[in-house]
Amino acid sequence: MAQKLYECMFVLDSGKFATDPQGTEGNIRDLLAKCDAEIISSAPWQEGKLAFPIDGNKKGLHYLVYFKMDGSKVDDFTRFCHLNELVIRHMLLSHSPKLFEIMSHSLAQHTSGGAQEAAPAPAPAPAAAAV
Repeated sequence: MAQKLYECMFVLDSGKFATDPQGTEGNIRDLLAKCDAEIISSAPWQEGKLAFPIDGNKKGLHYLVYFKMDGSKVDDFTRFCHLNELVIRHMLLSHSPKLFEIMSHSLAQHTSGGAQEAAPAPAPAPAAAAV
């Protein structure tokens, strides 16, 4: 089957990420490697209180990954996520090539600090004179 373009938002155990960020990210890379996925960009996105407790977890870290993977590996990917002790939840989306390119590039810029190199905002229009 052909390679498809995916976005996955993981909700990870934030305590484990705080104590070992490189190990946690390595765990996610290993999970994706089991499915022969090619990671395009990834980054921690947001940490905070969950809307409701999930398996006793009240806080979580949202971790965003864009990757290419054979579509036939989705069931394996889901199974590996369920078996992984760091992954509280995950949501997998398939994207069109154009949207995938925009989103993965944006995440890569965000993590490298390139978002600060964007064009400056236009100057505000002068205030109208009171009549």
